[in-house]
Amino acid sequence: MFVMRQTNFAKWALLLLALVLTSNFLLYRSPLSTIIIPEEAIWVVSGSLLDLALVAPLLLLASYRLSTKQFIGFVAGGLILARLLIPSSYIEPFSGLVYAALGLEAIAIAAEAALIFLLFYHFPKILRTIKSQAESPLFSLFPATFAVVKPNPLVSIVLSEALMVYYAFFTWKKQAPENLHTVSLHKNTSAIAFNIMLIHAIVIETIGIHWFLHEKSAVLSIILLVLNIYSVFYFLAEIQAIRLNPLTVKDGSVHLSLGLSKRITFRLDSIESIRWGEKPEKGSLEFIANDIETGEPQLVIDFKKPQKATLFYGRTKEVSQIALKVDNPEKLKNLLNQ
Repeated sequence: MFVMRQTNFAKWALLLLALVLTSNFLLYRSPLSTIIIPEEAIWVVSGSLLDLALVAPLLLLASYRLSTKQFIGFVAGGLILARLLIPSSYIEPFSGLVYAALGLEAIAIAAEAALIFLLFYHFPKILRTIKSQAESPLFSLFPATFAVVKPNPLVSIVLSEALMVYYAFFTWKKQAPENLHTVSLHKNTSAIAFNIMLIHAIVIETIGIHWFLHEKSAVLSIILLVLNIYSVFYFLAEIQAIRLNPLTVKDGSVHLSLGLSKRITFRLDSIESIRWGEKPEKGSLEFIANDIETGEPQLVIDFKKPQKATLFYGRTKEVSQIALKVDNPEKLKNLLNQ
């Protein structure tokens, strides 16, 4: 999971990255390759290796916030891409570099596999921690896991998939909490109906397109079928996550989510101001359920200092302002003013 830098230079870097990759692809995989590449191609291949193993990772670093491990992974990946892109007769003198990159990637994969094994090893302890807390798994799973396993993008993806499976298959007998501390966000909107409509559209599209593609390409039809099944499970989980996780204000803390895609927890004393009926600033995080028309926020909350929000696949984002729309504004006003 990568966070893009919010600068104009980051966008230019992405454009240059596309140019670097496209030019190297055309150099070796176009009908003009035999004309363009000279017989002594060692300097041309050296330039391509430099492009793919150094220039491209640096451009990615300029566009996204990468860790040292991620940057090294892209360097190794660039060398492997060069091996796939450049014909064997040209890259043979540099085969040692490619094998070194493959070894580096193998070590990285082994390290990630060990991390996942560690996650499963500690899972019973994580599960006991979650059950001992009164919070929803949507809010307790990540903290309980990161208390015993070092935070990692791959672990975040696995946890996000675990949440999807949990809400899609194991929550249908649960009742949505309704008490003095909760305010729902979706009941006055078409959010649930919208997700059900998407599920119907995916099922119909799967039936029609799958059989058509199966005659053309069995592999492509199977890939599409798997993606569509995954999408159905995701939207089922989204419905349950929206329904079972209303905004909750309790013990001085606020738990706020909108399905699996975004959530945030903050203390009441971290609020700088609450502005009702005003429009949010650009870059604020909105918690507004899907409706036939784009909903307008009812209130904007400004924080004294940025708060950490969790987004899709466990990505985190520092936010200084959130905007939201709820089903019972008066009840929320009383909860926030307590």
